[in-house]
Amino acid sequence: MKNDEKKEAAIAVQIEKLSYHIGEKQILDNVNLSVKENSIVGLIGPNGSGKTTMLKHIYRALPPEKKTVYIHGREIETMSYRESAREITVLRQENSSDFSYTILEMVLMGRSPHRKFFEGDTEEDKLLAYQALEKVGMEEASNRKFSNLSGGEKQRVLIARSLAQEADILLLDEPTNHLDVHYQWLLMEIIKGLGKTVLSVFHELNLACAFCDYLYVLDDNRIVAQGAPGEVCTKELMAEVFRIDTDIIQGENGTPRIIYKRALR
Repeated sequence: MKNDEKKEAAIAVQIEKLSYHIGEKQILDNVNLSVKENSIVGLIGPNGSGKTTMLKHIYRALPPEKKTVYIHGREIETMSYRESAREITVLRQENSSDFSYTILEMVLMGRSPHRKFFEGDTEEDKLLAYQALEKVGMEEASNRKFSNLSGGEKQRVLIARSLAQEADILLLDEPTNHLDVHYQWLLMEIIKGLGKTVLSVFHELNLACAFCDYLYVLDDNRIVAQGAPGEVCTKELMAEVFRIDTDIIQGENGTPRIIYKRALR
């Protein structure tokens, strides 16, 4: 390889021939996917197409079959749950649970994979927690109650908790879905600035196009398209997969912008 050629990025997450069903209902059908280190990869598709189910197999809420999920080339079933928690962190949709914890206590929960059972928070843990809060602009609010925060503020705290966990891989399950436009974009700008490996389910397609390096499209429980946002988000795919008539315009750096016109019947 020539000196001026870029070295191919390693694969952080690999899925090979993953299938899953509940009874006779097929949820995932022979799915293959790979996520390069330090890239942002999006999963898009209609409701019920299997996006969240795929993520659950990666963070082991649903135990995958052997030799279907790999983390940094290692079969995930050979890893303990504590080991995989050091590699992978998950950010789900913000919920309305009334936590009585302070912001700092919430972030310190991210240190649990690095502690022995019943071991208390160390000074190093607290330092990492404050550093994580600083990265999301919440360090001055560390003593506030988590339950009193707005939706956008809660998600920033949960990002800080993921940062304190020190995992290289960040899985996002529609974390912006209940946020207003400002917090949707702010949250993704923060995530993009972290330099982590990110695999995210997106509901808002323009957000996926703006922040993702690569997209996978799921429909009918399988991947039907993949590629850079400009290659994937076409007028034809929007009609076939999402049943929506659109115009696609090219924004900055060739990023597609989707203009929704009408639902197709």
